[in-house]
Amino acid sequence: MTQTSTSTALETVLDYHQAWTSGDLDRAMTLVADDIVCRAPGEDLIGKDAYRAYLAAFIPNLTGLTDVASFADGDHVALFYYPRTAATSTALAAEYFTVRGNTIVESLLVFDRLSFAPPNEQ
Repeated sequence: MTQTSTSTALETVLDYHQAWTSGDLDRAMTLVADDIVCRAPGEDLIGKDAYRAYLAAFIPNLTGLTDVASFADGDHVALFYYPRTAATSTALAAEYFTVRGNTIVESLLVFDRLSFAPPNEQ
């Protein structure tokens, strides 16, 4: 899906999600606001650089993905999916996005951090 000036919030989020989960971080970041706020387990990420670094650290671990559901209500979108890694394929992740002007301005990210840790760290 290509971002257009008439994209819905759901289209924007699905485009972003497909980009980062396929390893295209540069494309994903075109859909993220410079001043994005991401509330992730254990930390708040403020700004595109911090958010990019967070995703960049996780992407090499991603071995697959199972999408579960997406819901949209105006400028808000919720995604539920199973990111597969060497450590897990059964830990659900959820994100709740706020989109303004075809750009993601906020993300609330929920997942069990211990499920994604290497087995010797659990």
